[in-house]
Amino acid sequence: MAGIDITPDAQGKVRDLYDLGDKLLLVATDRISAFDYILEDEIPYKGQVLTQLSKFWFELLDGVVENHLISTDVADLPDEFKPYADYLRGRFMLVKKADMFPAECIVRGYLAGSGLKEYNREGTVCGIELPEGLVNSSKLPEPIFTPSTKAEIGDHDENISFDRLVEILGEEDATALRDLALKVYTTAADHAAERGVIIADTKFEFGRLGDTIILADEVLTPDSSRFWPGDTYEEGSDQPSFDKQFVRDWLTAHWDKTGNPPRLPQDIIDATSAKYIQAYETITGKTFDPATF
Repeated sequence: MAGIDITPDAQGKVRDLYDLGDKLLLVATDRISAFDYILEDEIPYKGQVLTQLSKFWFELLDGVVENHLISTDVADLPDEFKPYADYLRGRFMLVKKADMFPAECIVRGYLAGSGLKEYNREGTVCGIELPEGLVNSSKLPEPIFTPSTKAEIGDHDENISFDRLVEILGEEDATALRDLALKVYTTAADHAAERGVIIADTKFEFGRLGDTIILADEVLTPDSSRFWPGDTYEEGSDQPSFDKQFVRDWLTAHWDKTGNPPRLPQDIIDATSAKYIQAYETITGKTFDPATF
């Protein structure tokens, strides 16, 4: 990773993780993944958008659910990371260590993506029966909880039923995760709607800290959510988006999913960066200025 010479203790598709003993340092890079591949090209400012938008949501959701965030202030960086403060500014979180649940907690408020494909085949989404007559981008009668497994890099997450989640976690924890995920989604969706943004779906990760279930990892970012502009929303077709669906759509049009994905053209890179920044500014009401982070 450009900008820092310390080897991470673990790496995800986008984030590098450093174990600091009693806490963790999460660094959001500008890497972007699609279709379970980490693409060769990076998206400028992406890591800062993910971090700062997550910070915004953690603060807004305070009182709804506890979270893992300790600080995003470079003054709180451990000494060995301070030489890299200029690179890390705006893209890192110091967080509490939590025992993470082995599930992605997905909430869907609208019919899109894999949910739309299943509905068209079977009238269900992740086994949940839905009313007849829904179409692409339809708002669901109420948000639904559709968990999945957490796959290793290169593997696919697997959608599972709530009953299967109960088998994995036990009824008490599975119910708590479902209820928290729905509550967080509803709170966030109401805020986003006031800003003219539809959160079509999103995924959360939760962990346990002591006896408390807390919200962790990133939250409600363009990487983990479908953000649609409310002023142009019309069911029946794909929606323009403020998220990485833009990159997925370009890849789908230019790649047959065999072999490694192609390089992104510069105009796609620039447009993707602009969409991420637009998501941040629209949802938070703040100007995206990396110098202020």
